[in-house]
Amino acid sequence: MKSELANRLKLRYSPVAILFTNEKPEKALEFAEQKWGCVAAMLTAATKGRTVVFSRKTFGCLGGGVGLGLGNLYSEFPGGIANFLSTGSGEGYLPGEAYKKTPAIAQSFVDNLPITDIPEQYVVFKPLAEVDESKEKPKVIVFYVNPDQLSAMVVLANYDRAESSVKIPLVAGCQSTCLLPWSEASQEKPSAIVGMLDISARPVIDADLLSFSMPLSLFEEMESNVHGSFLDKEAWRKVAKRL
Repeated sequence: MKSELANRLKLRYSPVAILFTNEKPEKALEFAEQKWGCVAAMLTAATKGRTVVFSRKTFGCLGGGVGLGLGNLYSEFPGGIANFLSTGSGEGYLPGEAYKKTPAIAQSFVDNLPITDIPEQYVVFKPLAEVDESKEKPKVIVFYVNPDQLSAMVVLANYDRAESSVKIPLVAGCQSTCLLPWSEASQEKPSAIVGMLDISARPVIDADLLSFSMPLSLFEEMESNVHGSFLDKEAWRKVAKRL
């Protein structure tokens, strides 16, 4: 699958397609069963050319399983996810991350996540260019972008809409790149999600990059609007010179 937008933006890394499937790709990178791992780190590996696969036994961490759309695995979190996100999980458990001030606020945040349990067996991350459009239909497309590239993505996402079409939520890195953009797919006019703002996930991505994730329909809309948009104008050419 080709992307004129990716070419115009001169991305450092490949855009990534996220697919839900019952067919496990051969020679894909995968976590060992029931072993901890960071889904966001696997996404970074996919931007660098690897195909990655997850299942309900190889999702890396409970939050990662939630972020991949594999159900409400937070119910299994030792000491409670609300405590972990805030003040601490209690004696013998993990210290709190202090991303939310109180467990009550954290629990309200979790309760409002669009947690889902997809019917497919596998979640696959692969470079967009390697997607066979005759056989595969991605659910979400993810770009890793610097500030100049992000500015272009935000403007283009809003190019033919009167209302804002980009959100910047406080969620885990994997949730911002899979769960939330996938939940947007059900909307009449879906929004894109700016992500990888998760402090815990920041070490697995270059310091000057963020993610910009969108359901397939929005990606296709943006691709169709490249020609004739500001990307053909002098104001953008001035910015593009430093990409």
